[in-house]
Amino acid sequence: MENFLRPWSAQLLSVLRIVTGLLLLHFGTSKYLIFPQSQLSGASPSTLSGAAGIFELIGGALLVLGLFTRPVAFIGAGVYAVAYFYVHISKSFFPLLNGGSLAIMFCFALLYIAAAGGGAWSVDKMWRGVKD
Repeated sequence: MENFLRPWSAQLLSVLRIVTGLLLLHFGTSKYLIFPQSQLSGASPSTLSGAAGIFELIGGALLVLGLFTRPVAFIGAGVYAVAYFYVHISKSFFPLLNGGSLAIMFCFALLYIAAAGGGAWSVDKMWRGVKD
């Protein structure tokens, strides 16, 4: 049973990368393209949320494609670590109470992607012959 999904690990890594990228892109489009419109819409690049939105928009698109996967994911992990410790932890120690659960999940998912690469379905792998 321990080898159940092992043959699919490279493809599942790509699925994790694509879904993470789409979620980041969703936040970025809400902040800067006002789609979908939310309380985040209309962010200013001079704010912490707005600066993160620039990464979410550009980095999210790059992650969906699997282009420059490792450096983009590493930068993103840092963005979300800063977001957690700068914004959330001051509200409460507990992520459930401080609203930081999503920031933690993004941070560690991106850190894993930075270490593991883009997976089987990435532009990096096709274009450069990068082995993941």
